[in-house]
Amino acid sequence: MNQIKVIFALVLFCAALLPGECITGGKEAVANSHPYMASLQWNGKHECGGFLISNQWVMSAAHCFQNGRDSGVKVVLGAHSLSKDEDTKKSFDVSAVYNHPDFTISNYDNDIALLKLESPITENYAVKPIKFQRDGEVNPEKGAAVETAGWGSQNNLGGRPDKLQELSITVMDRWLCGRSDYYGAKFTDNMLCAAEKRKDTCDGDSGGPLLYKGVVVGITSNGGKKCGSSRKPGLYTIISHYTQWIDRTTTQ
Repeated sequence: MNQIKVIFALVLFCAALLPGECITGGKEAVANSHPYMASLQWNGKHECGGFLISNQWVMSAAHCFQNGRDSGVKVVLGAHSLSKDEDTKKSFDVSAVYNHPDFTISNYDNDIALLKLESPITENYAVKPIKFQRDGEVNPEKGAAVETAGWGSQNNLGGRPDKLQELSITVMDRWLCGRSDYYGAKFTDNMLCAAEKRKDTCDGDSGGPLLYKGVVVGITSNGGKKCGSSRKPGLYTIISHYTQWIDRTTTQ
């Protein structure tokens, strides 16, 4: 009986914290089923996600590298569990971080960054690049199913998983996300919004990929103060808007 009371109290607390939307709705991924995923770590702690786009380049979000945090970052590839030793897991130093020059912290516009690894990866089943959307290709529209993954918080209490989580959500109407009671003018042409009830990306997922039909179309950028908030769905940087900058940066 006491155990039932405790569970009931936890449910009430969770509901008070975020009525009707107390979880972010993901599930544990099959180990190494997302071989492009990167964990960006400072002092051994996961802070942001990223994804491998070539044998020496990782894409992520510019806001992960503000306030001098463009130094000291390590990229961990081939991971499923962040804490356990895994034969597939390897840590890479970063020789350079390139934040988009027009990134704006006030609304997270142009939230894209490129990281050059100190040395090229050796591709295998657990570590391999993924294709990203380029200029002129078709981006997902309202109602399209998109997928993402990450090691970010599973709820608004700050609890983070040890193992990689994955999530399927739906692209939302642009006009809706631009409404004043959603994001208003902070929602720009360089963003798309996607979420479902009780399904959302959260703190620690930033920089991770948003996939449509197996191609990365967006970068997890930001959202509301509470993950899963119905009027503050997750925002994602539209990668195809940055094709020229990406090509110029990775070939210089």
